[in-house]
Amino acid sequence: MSLSFAKLAVATAILSFTGMAMAADPIKIGVTGPFTGGSSSMGVSMRDGVRLAVDEINKSGGVIGRQLQVVERDDEAKNERGVQIAQELINKEKVAATVGYINTGVALASQRFFQEAKIPVMNNVATGSLITQQFKDQPENYIFRNAAHDNIQAPMIVEEAVTRRGFKKVAILADSTNYGQLGRADLETALKAKGITPVAIEKFNIKDVDMTAQLLKAKEAGAEAILTYGIGPELAQIANGMTKLGWKVPMVGSWTLSMANYIDNAGPGGEGARMPQTFIQEPTTPKRQSFIINYLKTFNPKNQRIDSPVSAAQGYDSIYLLAAAIKQANSTDGPKIKAALEDLKTPVEGVITTYNKPFTAKDHEAITANIPVFGEVKGQRVVYAYPDDQKKASEIRVKK
Repeated sequence: MSLSFAKLAVATAILSFTGMAMAADPIKIGVTGPFTGGSSSMGVSMRDGVRLAVDEINKSGGVIGRQLQVVERDDEAKNERGVQIAQELINKEKVAATVGYINTGVALASQRFFQEAKIPVMNNVATGSLITQQFKDQPENYIFRNAAHDNIQAPMIVEEAVTRRGFKKVAILADSTNYGQLGRADLETALKAKGITPVAIEKFNIKDVDMTAQLLKAKEAGAEAILTYGIGPELAQIANGMTKLGWKVPMVGSWTLSMANYIDNAGPGGEGARMPQTFIQEPTTPKRQSFIINYLKTFNPKNQRIDSPVSAAQGYDSIYLLAAAIKQANSTDGPKIKAALEDLKTPVEGVITTYNKPFTAKDHEAITANIPVFGEVKGQRVVYAYPDDQKKASEIRVKK
């Protein structure tokens, strides 16, 4: 073999090896949420659901011949931290897509950077109705969601309290965040449709530990039920406040009444609270049974109870939706992933539901009103509030 031919062979081998290495580079997926602080039970459960899905997909060969790699960041439920993370994931980590956002305010502050970069975001927990509408006036929208938004939840809450249970005098207690105040407005709209005006509308702040003033106003106004929009720690203070006052009326609120730090901090006073749920930790289908078994085995949560089952399940499904889009697009290019999400050819079997064409160019919401059911806190867990809901959950609920 001539020297020049040998050099050529070596060079060819190096180029071939380099090409193979480049082809095998992992596909980076950003994962952002609060992994510390009052919202952490949602954030950690979502993150662990994501990890479970990524591990399953990678063990099955990955996507388009490449492994998925999660790039996790704790946004601490702070808008400014979320903004920093968004820029880091885009500019430094070069993610193909991002999943997460637990807090509506953080999502609204941060996702504009992904929109500008043409990188898809799959909101999998935050429910503010505005989230997927933030860029509706732009030619393209890179913001998707697979959680039950507040325009679904608020009417469900009102239907439960007013129509199903017959309460005509209701008070609204909502936190002062974007999440709480947007949800409060949605509740008022849903109540107005029933011809009802709340007898009291009260606000509280994150980390408030005394709800006496708000509860006294609701009590004096004759409230028969409390409708809530907040997160676990403060919701527990509402339940505890009623216990201290010796005044107990039902709490019906957004899905966050299922958070572990509501259930545990409220104790017996938190029993009976009801809330919409896309997922309850009961094995009503083989897919759900497998998910629950694998989650508990992998992460071994306290009392074998997922801290936020909804967050875990929606986090898990968000990865499978993205993986399906990347596979269909045969690319990690943002516009191509977005186009695939808007026209998924193959149904995606998830834990929440089987997603059959979940998105279109004009509809970026995977969850519709026929999918959530009602949960109730009972025995320090969330169970199905109604037998019909449990039956409904055993069926494959598709988007309508």
